[in-house]
Formats: sequence, C-alpha cells, structure tokens
Amino acid sequence: MEDIQATAGLDLTGTFQEQLQASTAGDDWRSELAFPCLTEEMVARIRPYGRELVLRAGEILYRCGDIDIGTFVVLEGGIDVTLPLANGRSKITGRHRKFNFTGEFNLLNSQRAVVQAETICPSTLLYIVKKDLQRLMSAEGDIANLIVQAAILRRIAILNETSSGVTLRGHADDAQTNRLRRFFVRNSYPYHLEEVSKLTSPEDGDLPSVSLSDGRILTRPTIPELADELGITELPNPEIVYDVAVVGAGPAGLAAAVYAASEGLCTIVIEGLAPGGQAGTSSKIENYLGFPTGVGGQELASRAQFQALKFGVHFAISRDAATVKAIEGLHRLTLVGGTQVSSRAIVVASGAQYRKLEVRNHERYENCGLFYAATPMESQLCRDKDIIVIGGGNSAGQASIFLSGFARHIYHIVRSPSLDVSMSRYLISRIESSSRITLCTDCEIISLDGEPALQSVTWMNRKTGDRMQRQISSVFVMIGANPNSGWLFGSVCLDNKGFILTGGNDGFERTPYATSAPGIYAVGDVRAHSVKRVASAVGEGSVVISDVHRYLAGQREAEKARQVTQETYTVNGHTDLAQR
Repeated sequence: MEDIQATAGLDLTGTFQEQLQASTAGDDWRSELAFPCLTEEMVARIRPYGRELVLRAGEILYRCGDIDIGTFVVLEGGIDVTLPLANGRSKITGRHRKFNFTGEFNLLNSQRAVVQAETICPSTLLYIVKKDLQRLMSAEGDIANLIVQAAILRRIAILNETSSGVTLRGHADDAQTNRLRRFFVRNSYPYHLEEVSKLTSPEDGDLPSVSLSDGRILTRPTIPELADELGITELPNPEIVYDVAVVGAGPAGLAAAVYAASEGLCTIVIEGLAPGGQAGTSSKIENYLGFPTGVGGQELASRAQFQALKFGVHFAISRDAATVKAIEGLHRLTLVGGTQVSSRAIVVASGAQYRKLEVRNHERYENCGLFYAATPMESQLCRDKDIIVIGGGNSAGQASIFLSGFARHIYHIVRSPSLDVSMSRYLISRIESSSRITLCTDCEIISLDGEPALQSVTWMNRKTGDRMQRQISSVFVMIGANPNSGWLFGSVCLDNKGFILTGGNDGFERTPYATSAPGIYAVGDVRAHSVKRVASAVGEGSVVISDVHRYLAGQREAEKARQVTQETYTVNGHTDLAQR
C-alpha cells in the first residue's frame, strides 16, 4: 500500500507558514514556490486546453466575489493581483509575468474569488476554464503539482493578511460568533473579526453579521447559508451518479476520497462543518508516522483536502447526511435541507463527537466558555488565564500541553485515578513535569456559573468529597466520544453504543469494513472495535477502496447479466424475453 502523500511538491518538514516564510523576503510574498514560471514546453502542452485572448491594459479579468474562474497564463504582458483590505485600501499580492498563471485555492474548488486580477499593459493570455483545467491536471501531473503548490501558498499569504477577506462583526464571547470563526478557520477562508463591545451594543439583534466583498451584509447567517454564499460548499449535482460517496471528512474519509479519486472513481465527500473531523481539533499530533516534530490536526486535514481536490474530489461542506436508502441498485443519500445524492457505493467515515458534560446547564456555555477543540483560535481566548482541560485520552493530553504555552495555569481533570491506561506515555510525562499543569485525578465537574459567559467552575474529588472552585472562563471537554451514526439507524446494524458493526457477521460481506447493507462500508472511529488513532483511520480509509472496487465490479457484472437475460426481440408481432 502506498503511503498517503502530504501535498504534491511540498516539503513535509515544516508547516505551511514556515515554508512560506523561508521562501519569501520582506513584505513581497512573490517566490518560486508561490509563483512558479512554466517552461515553454509546459506552455505548449497546456495550449490545447485553453483559448488565446488579446487584451488591452486595464482589463479586469475577475473581481472579488466572482465564481467559477479558471486560470490565465501570461504569454506576453502582465497581470497584477490585488487584495482588498478592511480599511478600504488594497494591496498587490501577485505580479504575474511571462509564463506565470493566476489563481489560488479557488482553482481547486468552487469558492468565490477573494482577490482581483487586472492586466497592467497590452497582454496576450491563455485562458483555461475550470472544467478544462481539471482535465489538464488529471493528464499533466507535473503541472498539476505546480498548480496545487501555488494555490496553497497563495491562500496562506492571503490568510496571513489580518485585514483581508470578509468582515465578521460580533461579540467576542458570543457562541454563534465563535461558531462562525471556527467555520472560517477550519475551511481556510480569509476573514477578520470586528469585535463589538456589549457595553456599547448590549442587545444588538443583528449580530453576528458577515460583510461580503460586494457590500452585502448577512445577518446572523447559518453555517450552510454562509458556505453557499462564499462557495465553500459544492452542492451535489442531482443528475450525477457518483461511484462513491464518502460521508465524513476526517482522516479516514479524506484518505478514502484521495485513493478513490486517484484510481478513477467519481467521488464526493459530504461533511457537516469542515475537513479534519475530530483530528482537526488537535493542536499537534506527535506520533503520526512521517512527522518527527509533529503535525497539527488542521494542517494534516488541509494537506489531505488539497490532495483530494487535486484528483477532482467534490466536497459538499456544511451538509450533514440525514438518511440513506437503497433504490434500484443505487444508494440515495438525503442531506439536511433536502438535497439528494445518488451513489453506487458509500463509505461511512462520519466519526464520533466528544461527549457532553453531565452538568445541568452545560449547553448555555457551549462556544462561550465550553469548547471541544484546542486549536490556535481557542488559545487566543485563554491567554494568561486559568483554564480547565477534561479527559484522559491523547486528545486531552495534547490540548493541555498546547494550551500550557498560553494559559496562566491548567487544571487537568480526570475521573480515573491515573492517566496510565488511556494516554500515551510521552504526554503523561510532559503533563507531570509541567509547572503550569495541575493533574486532578478522581475528580469531576459539578457546576458551571457565569453571565453571560462562563466565569466560575466547581469540581469535586469523588473519593474525598472535597470541592474546589476557581474563576475559570474556558473549559476544554474531551471525555470520550459518541458515534455520529444516528442517520444510519435502521439502515445498517449498530452495536448497543451506536457504533457500526462490520465484517465477519452473518450476512455481511466478509471484509473488515463491510456493513450489513451491501455497498455500504464503514471506516474510522464510527466503526465498532476500530483503533481510535489517526494512523489507523488513514489506513482504513485507503484500504477500504479495494473493497469498493470489488463491489462495483460485481455490480457491473450483475448488470451485464441482467441486460443479457432481459434483451427483447419481436417474433411474429410478439415481444418475448430471450436469453442469449
């Protein structure tokens, strides 16, 4: 089995930001990596995919907010790319000259443009539309690698401009504002936050709001509304029958998508929030093979998503699966909101979600004091403050180590008498040796208090009955997980905890990942008896595609047999069934 690559053409020894800094100088982020120059031989190969345009100086090629833009290759002349900033000004972020090409992340997906491109002099350009660009990338691997590499680095540079992108306006401790922030961050979409004080605007019913590049304002948008407006999601085409639909974009789902699409299967990924799954909320994963200094969960997810996009995977972001039915040899998925997807096979990689605290009023503090992820975004909320991390697994350990670099002090709370059974030894050692972390064993949270956001937490030692109260405004909950399998109830066999039963049971296809329903497979954390590790999830996602291939081959053979036995011919005015 081939190892899953990180991202085509990129060095794996550092983060995207480190690679960008190493390849840029001063304020200009022009570099050989972000702005590769095609060779004459490459340009000759791509000419059949595009059409030549001769334009005057000052021609606008595309504006912020435009969608479905292909790429412009400069044959003669030049193009400047400008990024609008929050202060009404703009900044040149790219100067394309002979044999450079335009575009960034939106070359690979359906997002709207976040920059503007304009010719600076009379220019001859080769324009390749989106559909033909995908054909080009499938056929010309070396050019595809350059495009993916440039797309990643250009988007990173835009994200690093703190005043670029859409404007999110809201209260800093508002739950919905934090949900929208997390949505932007995890989908690598540029935004900047304009905080509104509750003292000056205590009951503003129009917040949070999102100001778009065309001047429109979305008031209290839902995640699906925002995803559709910005082009972050690609709504499924109801007329397409996909070879495989992958439900869930965690490590298992992304691995399945990459291997399916790279082997020629028409693939769609359905994801409720953003690529990464539970692993995407991890600050750093240090025991994943090939990353000796560790890799952030979000970074790993972004690399995998870029790789999937390179192979033509479709992503339906912000859409959860609601039901699935088998109809005439196909599987019909209905998504929340009513959108339907038809697929020949399904890989369920919907993972699991952290359990909730068994505290009376925990729901009111979710996303305004109570969090289920420890990423750089959450770290900003707890700088120089006392915080709590709850959980005995590796995710909780990684969160404590990461947040100890920002918080004043961390109380790490677990119900068990020690961490030895559930956490890796390297994390335990770091927690025990940190002067900023206090391990509270045999303890549990008993009350949360504060208005309007969390301000105080009380916990109790289950053995002694002693209680401890502290002024705490951030609690990170990582206390085991429940499977995201409710939408499958009645469609496949589940165990008594809701995890999907696979392989080896009566009536199942005899592979480790087959469910009780033919053509539906389960991988990763949602599968019963799976190993809850990122590496294992990636392995399962890649291997399951061989099962999908066998299933699809069997379906094709069965369909051929049906066609043969049901061919009709007319004899003496009658239509009979004949078997040839």
